[in-house]
Amino acid sequence: MCIPCCFTISTAEVGVVERWGKFSRLVQPGLNCVLCPMEQLVGRMSFRVQQLDVRVETKTLDNVFLTAVVSVQYQILREKTYEAFYALTNPAQQITAHVFDVMRAQLPTLELDAVFEAKEELALAVKNALSETMSNYGYQILNALITDLDPDQRVKNAMNEINSSKRLKFAVAERAEGDKILQVKSAEAEAEAKYLSGVGVAKQRKAIVDGLKSSIVDFEGQVEGSSTKEIMSLLLLTQYFDMVRDVGSASHCRTTFVPTSKSMGDDMRSSLIQAHAADAKTQ
Repeated sequence: MCIPCCFTISTAEVGVVERWGKFSRLVQPGLNCVLCPMEQLVGRMSFRVQQLDVRVETKTLDNVFLTAVVSVQYQILREKTYEAFYALTNPAQQITAHVFDVMRAQLPTLELDAVFEAKEELALAVKNALSETMSNYGYQILNALITDLDPDQRVKNAMNEINSSKRLKFAVAERAEGDKILQVKSAEAEAEAKYLSGVGVAKQRKAIVDGLKSSIVDFEGQVEGSSTKEIMSLLLLTQYFDMVRDVGSASHCRTTFVPTSKSMGDDMRSSLIQAHAADAKTQ
């Protein structure tokens, strides 16, 4: 005696019904019935896109161990639902095995820096290998993505140190170039300042000579019998007294004039000795 048994199948799914242990039919979403115990719902297959993350640990050509995470997105083909249900016991394990095979064959041929640059090529190789195999079992490989490449922490620290050293070297070179430009500009400014100072001194001396010449000519015209030598001596003496006045009137002046004449030196020495003797007697 068979009893009708009802059940429901959700959207984007299909049910597999067997009769006496043999495949009978596929049932679509909605309300369905089987005759128990002659028929039985043995499984449900989802047509939604599924994702499997596979972590693969291997080494590169330069003997650096890293862990790669490959995300495989796959879906059951509607026209091959029978093969997808009966051909494989564990499709996730089958996909994982193929990912390991491809990644461990490709990564040892590349150096660490090249691995990061060849992510697209590696992902395409994984997708092609899986598509060729899994399509026979009713599975469509939509995409294969390498979502992470994680080398050992010490390797990452070393790579950061190399990058930091390169940037520090560039910064030192730029700083040295800036110091060089600063020194060159400073030297050019100093040379220009000295040139202008020399021009100013030359003009000052020319003006002094022209003034002395004019003074001598006027003095000779107004004072009869005066010679040029006498006039020059008088002008120099006048300038000497002007200089002494200006120096003596300065508030913080500490200048001492020592005469160069031998007789004047002896007179000053005698005056100092007498002053010292007089100071000693008063004490």
